Amino acid sequence: MRILAAILLVAAVGLTVAGGTAYLVQRDRALQEVDARLSASVESVRFIVTGSPTTDLDAADASALPEASSVTYASTRDALQAVMARLVPSSNESSLGLINGVPALIPGTELAFHLEDDQEFVLRVIAEVDGGNVVRGTAVGELGNLRYIAAPVTVEGSGEAGIFVTAFDLDAELGELTSAFRIYTAVAAAALVAIGLVGWFVAGRLLRPIRQLRAAASRITASDLHERIPVVGRDDVSELTRTVNDMLERLDESLTAQRQLLNDVRHELKTPITIVRGYLELLDPHNADDVAAARAIALDELDRMTGLIDDIESLANAQRADLVRVPTDAADLTVQVFQKISAIPDHAWILVEQAHVVVPVDPARLTQALLQLANNAAKHSADGTPIEIGSTEHPDAVEFWIADHGPGIPAEAKSRIFERFGRIDTGRGVEGSGLGLPIVDAIARAHGGYINLTTSPAGSRFGILVPRRTVDIVPGTASAGRDSSPTDPDRSAP
Repeated sequence: MRILAAILLVAAVGLTVAGGTAYLVQRDRALQEVDARLSASVESVRFIVTGSPTTDLDAADASALPEASSVTYASTRDALQAVMARLVPSSNESSLGLINGVPALIPGTELAFHLEDDQEFVLRVIAEVDGGNVVRGTAVGELGNLRYIAAPVTVEGSGEAGIFVTAFDLDAELGELTSAFRIYTAVAAAALVAIGLVGWFVAGRLLRPIRQLRAAASRITASDLHERIPVVGRDDVSELTRTVNDMLERLDESLTAQRQLLNDVRHELKTPITIVRGYLELLDPHNADDVAAARAIALDELDRMTGLIDDIESLANAQRADLVRVPTDAADLTVQVFQKISAIPDHAWILVEQAHVVVPVDPARLTQALLQLANNAAKHSADGTPIEIGSTEHPDAVEFWIADHGPGIPAEAKSRIFERFGRIDTGRGVEGSGLGLPIVDAIARAHGGYINLTTSPAGSRFGILVPRRTVDIVPGTASAGRDSSPTDPDRSAP
């Protein structure tokens, strides 16, 4: 509203200044033209009375007209009659001849107004011309706003004092200009109204998303971030709306993830706490064997909770994408990881291939992810079966992979295993927090890559594809848990 008011104020000031300036300039020109015509009348009187014109009109205004020769006119009345007969007033003009201070002569044509009707004006003219000079002035009286000029006319030896007066009605002379200015004022007012209406409509249309944004922000609470603001158009306000919607989407995802994590942690911690409480409630403090068994169970469950908390911390660190990237030889890193996982018992570890290329990665985090994959492979594969490890070079990425010969992963579980606390119920009693693969997925995405999963009843192959150049973190888990070829161009790393 304030913006619209400012626009209207500026427009009103501009229109007023423009119209007022134009009016004043045209009015001044009209008044100058009136003065020029008055001066021309005095010059004509001088010529009629004396027969000698002058080229200096200002001098004619400043001094008395010379007396007429008696050879030409017998009396002042005769001279004034000659003037009145030859000077015909134009429209909006009137003339008067005074002899000895009394109105004596008027033009024979129809006049718009009669000067003799305004006695105050006649007395004023007589008083001003008393010094014998030509007088020009403006008078406001019964006849309106008059611009006049008065000149003394005398004939030598006649004994009569004559005065010639001619005047213009300024209101009538400026009437056309005044009418035009009134029309301009009406048009300007209509233009301001139009500007106001159009501005109100445009401002309302432009600011509607901001009002919706404010309303949506007032309705959004910590428990409900699902509402989004409709996006209309392609202007800056629409871009702001899209940005706010993206922010709300991220906040909603973050809040949902936090809520899910709390629910999952509560569920996972509830089991060991229930077990410990149950044993403590049934504990016979006088039975040493019972006390020792309860102690062993309590320590085991506490160790499991400690491991769970450590895994949650590792997942949180991986999701922060706080990496220390350094140029790393993929082959050397593969060999180092192979040497570490070879210590895991009950399996034959085989180094299949190495990618001889340097990639910008965080070696510690990538080693953590590969060790987690190797540990999972060892848990889910029969004792004595071989497990392969290697790294493969692709056009835009390097893949670090672990392949086992276990039972494979059911199709309906391939997405679930990458969720927090997601497990596969194989009936083999495999223990775990359910956070291992989510940690691996978070590390892969922090590198700008993803997990490539290939599985069948003959075994599973988990590959971590990282780009050969530094890219931003990959959002979400869209790449995780997909059964796709690492050489598929649609799935290659950026």
